[in-house]
Amino acid sequence: MIKRIVAVAALIPAMLGATSGVASAQSAPKATAAVVTLTYDASQAGQWAAAITQGVQNWNSALHNVHLQPASSPGSADYVYKATSGWPQTTLGPIFPGGRGQVQLGQEAVTEGYDKTRIAAHETGHILGLLDHYSGPCSELMSGHGPGTACTSAKPNATEAAQVDRNYAGRTAAARPAHHQIVIDIWSGPVLTRSH
Repeated sequence: MIKRIVAVAALIPAMLGATSGVASAQSAPKATAAVVTLTYDASQAGQWAAAITQGVQNWNSALHNVHLQPASSPGSADYVYKATSGWPQTTLGPIFPGGRGQVQLGQEAVTEGYDKTRIAAHETGHILGLLDHYSGPCSELMSGHGPGTACTSAKPNATEAAQVDRNYAGRTAAARPAHHQIVIDIWSGPVLTRSH
């Protein structure tokens, strides 16, 4: 009987956290036995290479359950970065090994005055399953263009990292949805999304 009470008592905080809608940095899952490794291809990213490297490093420093690394060959990557002339747009994840995600790093956002590393890290956040939150402060990476061009913060905060860790906790199998949602980040106006 005591074992059952202890088991139920241990479940209550987890159930309350799941239903309250509040993400807590303290509830971040620690590294699981199998960390999910996602590979990327930046061979088509051109002038974005340094921004991608720094953005990926920022995510890897903050996460426990997923690790990002360059693919051994371009065709084997779980997701790709491409330089484009338009607005940034990204496959909304979480993308898993064997997935086919794409990050289009659009020059329009840079032309508007936004920081390349922040853009690259923000778009990587979409690959990891995070949505935009434009009303957030500069310290919130997924606030994107909301804080304006003076914001150059390119590191996920503890809440964002905890959400990504939850997205990947204990999951190693490929997840391939029937369709992908593409998030189009127009860094100077409203948000558009489309599915395909």
